[in-house]
Amino acid sequence: QAQLVESGGGLVQAGGSLRLSCAVSGRTFNDYVMGWFRQAPGREREFVAAINWRGTRTYYTDSVKGRFTISRDNNKDMVFLEMNSLKPEDTAVYYCATGSHYGSTLSTDFRSWGQGTQVTVSS
Repeated sequence: QAQLVESGGGLVQAGGSLRLSCAVSGRTFNDYVMGWFRQAPGREREFVAAINWRGTRTYYTDSVKGRFTISRDNNKDMVFLEMNSLKPEDTAVYYCATGSHYGSTLSTDFRSWGQGTQVTVSS
């Protein structure tokens, strides 16, 4: 099973930007679909973005399209989430995860998870 460690969260004003990183170890990184999810207080964990194993295809939840970009570096076993034009409703703990089904937005299709990194957007 892979081990994942997220970093890059923090406090930012609305309209600002953050770049989240996720380092993966323990398994062959480029076997995986990689995804980002988030969970706000009192809410279910929700899908944000995912990328195929080659890094050539991506998909996003509608609320972040045009603002967030997922990417990966298979040489460094890392996945990134560039977040621009942040809004207060983006405030959540962000998690990266490994998956095997490209196109899925279900957390149950993602097997290994990091501990999460807090993103707080002030208005």
